[in-house]
Amino acid sequence: MQRTPNQLLVIFGASGDLTERKLIPSLFDLFQQGHLPEGFAVLGVSRSGGDDAEFRRRVALENRHIPETIGNHGRRKEFAEKLHSMALENGYDGDYTALRERIEALQQKENTGRNCLFYLSVPPSIYEGIARRLHEQGLTDQGEGHRRLIVEKPFGYDLATARQLNTSLQQYFEESQIYRIDHYLGKETVQNLLVTRFANSIFEPLWNRNYIRHVEITNAESVGVGKRGGYYDGAGALRDMFQNHLLQIVSLVVMEPPIGSDAESIRNEKVKALRSLRIMRDPEELSAHTIRGQYLAGEIDGQQVPGYREEPGVDPHSTTETYAAIKFYVDNWRWAGVPFFVRTAKRMPTKVTEVVIHFQSPHHQLFREEHLDSKDNKLIIRIQPDEGVLIKFGVKVPGQGFQVERANMDFYYSDLSESRVMDAYERLLLDAMQGDATLYARADEVEAAWEFVDPILDYWKHGKDVPTYGYTAGMWGPRNADDMFEGPHYWRNPGAHLRDDPAFCIIT
Repeated sequence: MQRTPNQLLVIFGASGDLTERKLIPSLFDLFQQGHLPEGFAVLGVSRSGGDDAEFRRRVALENRHIPETIGNHGRRKEFAEKLHSMALENGYDGDYTALRERIEALQQKENTGRNCLFYLSVPPSIYEGIARRLHEQGLTDQGEGHRRLIVEKPFGYDLATARQLNTSLQQYFEESQIYRIDHYLGKETVQNLLVTRFANSIFEPLWNRNYIRHVEITNAESVGVGKRGGYYDGAGALRDMFQNHLLQIVSLVVMEPPIGSDAESIRNEKVKALRSLRIMRDPEELSAHTIRGQYLAGEIDGQQVPGYREEPGVDPHSTTETYAAIKFYVDNWRWAGVPFFVRTAKRMPTKVTEVVIHFQSPHHQLFREEHLDSKDNKLIIRIQPDEGVLIKFGVKVPGQGFQVERANMDFYYSDLSESRVMDAYERLLLDAMQGDATLYARADEVEAAWEFVDPILDYWKHGKDVPTYGYTAGMWGPRNADDMFEGPHYWRNPGAHLRDDPAFCIIT
């Protein structure tokens, strides 16, 4: 296990929801598991934060997101002693002299060395201002210890703003110091994509156009936009999920074998993968290969739920998509001619994210029967929930003749009872503390993703007669979404459990 150096974690926006809900609980779990160094402390910075005692009570001692278990109460108190708070009297745009002095005092008191990790849990619009003021105080200088910056998504609103954000941060931090966090990459099953591909001789030789017919990725959520209506109406599903989370998964599926397992080798191949996506600009192609939809009022788990336009903060005439389905191709030797189908949506029948590799049917169909295409070999990598891997293959049904049915061979992470699976934020925070940027997005990676998405967004906004299809909440999206597929194929509509195999459903 790699050693984590002593350091101080400074969280900007410490009074926000993310700190209480994710960051501090993840740090406490790392503390419980012995992953934090002896010389470690947290400084929560906000515009109106309380004193140390109030901060400790709110985020540690009485935090409902940290489950109360037998024996952890004393550990909570011990962990809480590592937490400190500071209010910026003049806000994030004021002078940071007092912040620098507090950081220096804590480094001395808590023996954190000169290492500092800054976490910006604030709107991207103030990233540059914070980075500039840290630089003015000499807090970005790595002369006596590391200085790293973690920033939350969204990484821009489009390609132009993403480039502007990257340029502004790189004025004050080297690219190697900047860690763009995407919690999807912290999920164990996402990382397992690399191992599944490159550590298994039963998959690696088949991972190409000769053996794979198409690739399908589904991200479904049963919830609506909730209290995020105001933000979501200006973003939509393509910006909120596809541009970052799902294209990160695509890059891991598509990428070539890296020359090593180090961060830069892996990230180099991910960038090349994203740059190989065929950018769609022709209106006819965009019309045929993209679908946007919006949920209508319906029923989920026996409860009536409102339509998107009825949600708080949403324009009653909004055409913002809550469902986005994209078909695209990859222009390289490995994937030439293989279609990729990726969809993301809210108010689906269940919450699920999975990658499905559909293998080619044998060229010579010895055991011909109707609907054999629906029984093709599949490799299903379930990212959430019920994390695991499932292989579907043909077997003979007992009895006379050769009737073929599918059998399942599966693996679940929950079966590894002796291995604790880290939460995504736990893993990513620990990686940043140790200087491992493998699971963080690089500047050119972010820009390559936007280069692919921008023309789709532009077509949806300015194209002539681009429809937004309605779909009833609790259903699998617009009924015409299966028209993206050629032949007898259609979306796999997964259940909450990996081995569920529900029948095809369509909105009538």
